[in-house]
Amino acid sequence: MFTSFSTALSALSAHSTAVDVVGNNLANLNTPGFKASVVSFYDLVTQSLGAGLGETQVGFGVARPITLRQFSQGAIQSSAGPLDAAIEGDGFLVLRSKANATIYGRGGNLQVDRNGSLLTATGERVQGWASQTGVINTNFPVGDITVPVGSLRPATSTSQITFDMNLNARATVGPPADTFSSSMETYDSLGVSHIVTIQLTKTANPGEWSYAYSVPDADVSTPVAPVTGTVTFGPNGVLTNPPATGPFPTLSITGLNSGAAPMDVTWNMFNGNTPRLTQFAQPSAMSALGQNGSPAAVLVRVGLGNGGVMLAQYSNGEHVVVGQLAMASIRNPESLISVGNNSYQLSARSATPAVGTPGTGGRGTIIGGAVENSTVDIAKEFTNLIVLQRGYQANTRVITTVDEMSQETINLKR
Repeated sequence: MFTSFSTALSALSAHSTAVDVVGNNLANLNTPGFKASVVSFYDLVTQSLGAGLGETQVGFGVARPITLRQFSQGAIQSSAGPLDAAIEGDGFLVLRSKANATIYGRGGNLQVDRNGSLLTATGERVQGWASQTGVINTNFPVGDITVPVGSLRPATSTSQITFDMNLNARATVGPPADTFSSSMETYDSLGVSHIVTIQLTKTANPGEWSYAYSVPDADVSTPVAPVTGTVTFGPNGVLTNPPATGPFPTLSITGLNSGAAPMDVTWNMFNGNTPRLTQFAQPSAMSALGQNGSPAAVLVRVGLGNGGVMLAQYSNGEHVVVGQLAMASIRNPESLISVGNNSYQLSARSATPAVGTPGTGGRGTIIGGAVENSTVDIAKEFTNLIVLQRGYQANTRVITTVDEMSQETINLKR
C-alpha cells in the first residue's frame, strides 16, 4: 500500500513535466520555424509478489517522460521581408553562434548588420558561400555570408551592341534612296554615356544595303570616321553577308572628351547562328536592341531568392549573385538538442550533418520572401492539457486515498 505514495508522486512529477512541454508548445505558437514537442510516458520496473512467478505484479509508477521534437513541415506563409526564408522539406540552415559554435535552425527571419553579415533575427551568423563577382563556388567550405552593403559597382565599357531589325524589301534606290537609322546608348570605362548611330541605305544591288556606323563628333576631341560597309540578304530575306562567323563592323572610339579609355564597339549581327537582321516586305522597324556596357551604380537593396540565392540589385537595374545559403541534412533530427533562439546543436546520438546546396542530396528547398509557421496545433495542445490535468488530479486522489488508508491502519492499534 505504501508503494502507492511513490507511485502517485512519480505520476505527479511526470504529468507536471508534460504540462510544461504543452505550455512551451503553446508559448511558441507564433514562433517561425518552431517544431512542437510531444511527451512519451513509460512505466517503471514491475515488482512481482508471491512466489515470483508473475501471478501478482505491481508497478512502481511512471518514469520521467521523454520529450520528442517532431520535425514535420510547417505551413509556408508569404511575407514582406526581402530576406525572409522558408525551408520546404527536410534540412536546416547552418549557423554560427556568438560563441562560434556550429548550430542549426529553420527560423527564416534574416537580416543584415552594419558590416554586411547575414544574420538570423537573434544574431547567429548564417553560413554559406559568398562572392562579389557573381560566381559562387559551392565546392569551397562554408563560411559567413557578407553582402556588399553600400558598395559602388564600377562602370563597364560597352564592347558589343546588337540591333534586331527588319529592312523593307520594297525599299527603292531613289532618288532619294530609302534609309533607316537607329541609335544606341553605350558607356565608356567611366560610365559616361555615348550615342552610337547606325544608318542603312538601300543600294541598287538586289538585297543589298549600305551602312554607316558612327559616334557624334562632340564626344571626342578628334572626329572619328564612320565605319562603312554593306549587308546582303538572300532571296528568302535571310542575311547572307556578313556570315555568322563575321567579321562584324567595329567602331574604334579614341580621344573621348570624358577622359575614358578608348572603346572598340562591335556591331554583332547574329544571335549564335540566327541573323538579327532580316529583309521582308514589311516597314523597316527595330524590334530589339542591346549592349553589354553599364554605368557606375550604387547598391539599392539585397534580397533572397528561391533556392537560397542572395541577389544584390544596383541602381542601373543589374542583379548580381552575392551569396548562396547552405543547408544541412541530418538523418535523425529528433536527436538534436534545443539551445534556444530557435536553434539546435548536435547530440551524441546525432548523425553527421551533410552540408550542401538546397534541393540536392535529399535536402529541402528554400523559398524566398516567406516564412515557415510553427507546427503547434492549438486544438491538439488544449486537448492534451485537459487530459494531463485530469491525470494529475487523479493521482492526487490516489495520494489522498492512500493517506486515509494509512490513517485507518494506524488507528487499528488504538
